[in-house]
Amino acid sequence: MPYHNWFQCTRGCGRRYSIYDVVYRCEDCGGLLDVEHDLEALKERSADEWRALFDQRTRSVEWPYGSGVWGKKEWVCPQIALANVVSLGEGNTALLRVERLGREIGLPDLWVKQCGTSHTGSFKDLGMTVLVSVVKQMIADGKPIRAVACASTGDTSAALAAYCAAAGIPAIVFLPRGKVSTAQLVQPIAHGALVLALDTDFDGCMRIVQQVTADRTIYLANSMNSLRIEGQKTVGIEIVQQLGWEVPDWIIIPAGNLGNVSALGRGLLMMKELGLIDRLPRIACAQAANANPLYLSYLTGFREYRPVSAQKTLASAIQIGAPVSYERAVKVLRAFAGVVEQASEDELADAAARADRAGLYCCPQTGVALAALFKLVKKGEILPEHRVVVISTAHGLKFTGFKVGYHERTLADVVARHANPPLELPANVGAVKEAIDRALRTRMIGE
Repeated sequence: MPYHNWFQCTRGCGRRYSIYDVVYRCEDCGGLLDVEHDLEALKERSADEWRALFDQRTRSVEWPYGSGVWGKKEWVCPQIALANVVSLGEGNTALLRVERLGREIGLPDLWVKQCGTSHTGSFKDLGMTVLVSVVKQMIADGKPIRAVACASTGDTSAALAAYCAAAGIPAIVFLPRGKVSTAQLVQPIAHGALVLALDTDFDGCMRIVQQVTADRTIYLANSMNSLRIEGQKTVGIEIVQQLGWEVPDWIIIPAGNLGNVSALGRGLLMMKELGLIDRLPRIACAQAANANPLYLSYLTGFREYRPVSAQKTLASAIQIGAPVSYERAVKVLRAFAGVVEQASEDELADAAARADRAGLYCCPQTGVALAALFKLVKKGEILPEHRVVVISTAHGLKFTGFKVGYHERTLADVVARHANPPLELPANVGAVKEAIDRALRTRMIGE
């Protein structure tokens, strides 16, 4: 089948580029570029045929179709040579029915999409496999690319470094010094990336990486490059596929640089255009109150938008005040009857702790999404009969300091209602039995 895709200006001026061109904005009007597909060619296969193909490939051992991204290759990057695909088994992450937490909040049909169980521990793998594969193809075709670079709050740098290491391509990462967890910092270091810790925040790193990648031999890997979005859009497709090709009523997603929101919408819209689904879910974006430019714009009906100076937040991966994909995200929210909610530091920490007590192990960004969910349920926006999916963007193990601080009650602006520190006791069986009995009695009373 002659499937193909290309870059096209998001502002509608119509300018097109090859996905193998080193270009990030329209050279005519400055708009961001989206990847567009030849949908008429894709429609030559029926919706039933696409569903059957995707189901057949799920966890296949045939390279590279066992990947959750490359199992949908025709919808992502159809013309790339298979020899240049760089995959680390990304995607196909679990969609968990969260019954206990759902019962607690009066929402029996609650699910969590565990994107943090991907290779490097976050959803960023989904986009990076596509971007690095395209770079490998470009190098094979003779493009003089020396390295791939990104600004990051942690997870993007881990994914870029891992995929570049697998491909044998140098990686450069710009991190805000002292604002990234140790687990996130060590990943690009371990993979051999050049790690530059700058005395600024993410937005400052983003400004510098854009200047550095004006040198076309250093390729930009941030989500303003929509190749990333092409891979990340598969999370929405996976959710629907895992629900037996049924669409949930709501999807709640943490929102920082806003590329993931844009990707979620693009995948679902593509499914609808090709007939695999007949309706769209509603989308709720969740922001930390300390880094909330999208939320503030939403309060004005998106008539006004001003970047903010992002304040320190436990949800460090979304501590972003000037999101590059704002225009894309607003377009998606309007198409999906979307809403935006925010969470304070106490609310996000409390939500993560409640989820952990129900068997999850949430990163603070997922805590923001869950706190937004709790608010939307309380407001009556989300109803008991709704099927809701919360996207968990990273593994909780990448944020051990957040967990320890919560249970030691050392987090600023957090009450830690569910703190559960270890009991320090003498090595005496009587003291141990007394502590066990007291703890079990307290638990029974609490329940």
